[in-house]
Amino acid sequence: MRNFARRAATLALAATALAAPLSGTAQAAPATLYAPSALVLTVGHGETAAQATPERAVTLNCAPKPSGTHPDAASACAELRRVDGDFAALEENESGILCTREYDPVVVTVDGVWQGERVSYERVFANECVKNSSGTSVFAF
Repeated sequence: MRNFARRAATLALAATALAAPLSGTAQAAPATLYAPSALVLTVGHGETAAQATPERAVTLNCAPKPSGTHPDAASACAELRRVDGDFAALEENESGILCTREYDPVVVTVDGVWQGERVSYERVFANECVKNSSGTSVFAF
């Protein structure tokens, strides 16, 4: 019984010693917290995400600062902030580039978290040129 009490006291001291630095770190944390914004974007050929095999995928993190494997994370995050994370609103931008009318569907998917809220988005473009000319850097990868 005496051994048990000694082990319990040792474990309690070890837990206190391990928790002490954590409590100091929590107090030193910045006063401003941010909601996470981390997305995975994919692109593939097909009419739906279920039918398409992803050909490329990038990550996009917008908080606390733009990062990820997206080629222009800063511009993509800025565009998403302007439309409050509404991917459908990005469709309204037009670049003036003319594309052929060939139908070779390209599907873009977005899954992840935008400002703490779960998001899932899918958009089909008539072809790669139409996707690239959508006028948004979010889909330019």
